Amino acid sequence: VGTSGAGKTTLLNILGGLDSPSAGDVVLCGQNLSQAKEKQITKLRNQQLGFVYQFHHLLAEFTAQENAAMPLIIAGMSNREAMSKAADLLERVGLKERLGHKPAELSGGERQRVAIARALVNSPRVVMMDEPTGNLDAETAESIQALMLTLRQEIGTSFAVVTHDMALAQKMDRTLVLERGGLVER
Repeated sequence: VGTSGAGKTTLLNILGGLDSPSAGDVVLCGQNLSQAKEKQITKLRNQQLGFVYQFHHLLAEFTAQENAAMPLIIAGMSNREAMSKAADLLERVGLKERLGHKPAELSGGERQRVAIARALVNSPRVVMMDEPTGNLDAETAESIQALMLTLRQEIGTSFAVVTHDMALAQKMDRTLVLERGGLVER
């Protein structure tokens, strides 16, 4: 957590290998990202990380199931197997009846659930979440928070969450505050 402009999103992007730090190193799963080639970083991100943003970034021309399966297809899994795994995960996030719907046909909360399913489909070690409930009404945000906590327990994936929502932050195992360029544990 931290004030607007404190660098929360930048920090998340650096941790996820999307941006490079101006100093120091980021080591992800034993791999120093500053010494890795872009192809290695991309493969590591695909296999070990999931990402959920404030805006879902779903591909408009694809269905919920196809969007959720995309990381598996990119990783080389067969379409049939990827679609089956995506369907199972979408069912777990409460979207069993919405597999064939495109993003424009889904509510904001449903789109965010598809984004969460997509982030989890590769069974990553960590899911990076940037304001995952920031654009949702209070009731939908609460259901997404409950879903995250349930999935964390069931799947065993860690969530690194950037948020201004102190209610969400307090539900996490550990809270860090970004202050004047440094992290402070609370």
